[in-house]
Amino acid sequence: MDFRDSPAEAEFRSRLRAWLAEHNLGLPASSTNDEYWVRQAEWHTALYDAGFFGLSWPARFGGHDLPTVFDVILDDELAAAGAPPRPSLGYLVQGITAHGSDAIKDRFLPGLISGRQRWCQGFSEPDAGSDLASLRTTATRDGDDYVINGHKVWTSYSDVADWCFLLARTDPDVPKHKGLSAFALPMDQSGIEQRPLRMINGITTEFGQVHFDGARVAAENMIGEPGEGWRIAMTIVSHEREPGELGYVARYAKTVNEMERAVRASPSAFRSDQREQVTWAYVQAEMLRLHVRRRLSERLDGVEHGPGGSVDKLLMTWVEQTVGTAALGVSGSRAVLDSDDLGLNVYLYSRAQSVMGGTSQIQKNIVATRILGLPTA
Repeated sequence: MDFRDSPAEAEFRSRLRAWLAEHNLGLPASSTNDEYWVRQAEWHTALYDAGFFGLSWPARFGGHDLPTVFDVILDDELAAAGAPPRPSLGYLVQGITAHGSDAIKDRFLPGLISGRQRWCQGFSEPDAGSDLASLRTTATRDGDDYVINGHKVWTSYSDVADWCFLLARTDPDVPKHKGLSAFALPMDQSGIEQRPLRMINGITTEFGQVHFDGARVAAENMIGEPGEGWRIAMTIVSHEREPGELGYVARYAKTVNEMERAVRASPSAFRSDQREQVTWAYVQAEMLRLHVRRRLSERLDGVEHGPGGSVDKLLMTWVEQTVGTAALGVSGSRAVLDSDDLGLNVYLYSRAQSVMGGTSQIQKNIVATRILGLPTA
C-alpha cells in the first residue's frame, strides 16, 4: 500500500495546513471541558465554510465528492496542528443516505453537513442502552403526526440540537426488533424537557437526558419505512463504531503529541515508567491511524465492514484508555492535587469509551457470533 500523496492530495494538504495555521481555535487536547463542546458548532462551520468538511460526501448535499483518503489527510493535519478533530456526524449522514427518501435527503442532509442545523441521536434509554431493541419510547400515530412519549439518555448535544434522529416504538404488538421506526424530530417544541448530565470529569454540556411528553413529529419526517428502525439503527451504529467516521484518530494523536513534546523537552523530569507509558500510547495511536487508513482503502474498493465495526470499536476503546492512562501517568501528583488537571480529565473521560457506542462486552459478543461464528449457547 502506497501512503504517499498524489499531486492533488499534496496540494490539498498544503492548502489545509496553511489554513490551520491561521484558524486553530486553540481548544484543549481532548473533550475535557465545557468550552470544547460549546465551540464544536463554531469549528464545524469554520471547517465547512473553508471547504474542509464533508469531503467524501455527495456534492448534491454540500459535500465535495472526494475519495475518503482526503478525510485521512484532514485527520492527519488536524492532529499535527493540535486542532480539534472534525465533528463526528458521518454515522448520521450514512443513516439518512442509506435509508431516507430523496425528499428526506434533500431536506435534511445539507443542513447537517454544513453545520447550520445541529443534530442529536435519540437511541439509548435508561433500560435500553446496549440492548437497544428493548427501548420503550413510543411513537403513536395521530392524524398527520406521531406523538412521542418516553425518555432518552446520553444524548450528545441534546440541549443545542435543532433535530433529533429518534428511534421509537411504533408497533408494540410485534417482536421487539420489528416494531421500531426512525424519525427526524424537531427539538424546539413543547413536550420536550432537557436535563443535562454532569460527567465525572466535570463536563456538563456534552450529554443530556431528554424527556418526551406528548412531543410531535410529522409522519413525513419518518426516515425509512415503518418498522425499519432496527435496520436503520444497525446501519448507524456500524458506522458509528468505525474510527474513520469519528475523527478520533486525530483526537488521540493530538493528546499523544502533546505528551511526547513534554517528555522530549525535559526527559529527566519523568520516570522511566512514565516515558514508557507515553511510548506505548504513541504505538497504539499509530496502530489505529494505520488501521483507519486500511479501512478507508477497503471502502474505496467497495468493501462493507458490517459487524467488523465492533473490532474497530474495541480498538478505539483500547487506544483511548491507553492514552488516558499515559496522560494520568505523566500528570503524576498534579492529578491528585488539581481536579482540573488535563491528564486527570483525559483519563476520566477515557473510561466512558468502554460503554459509549455499545459496551465492550457487547462488541466482543458480536465479534464472537457474527465474525467468528461461535455458538451463542
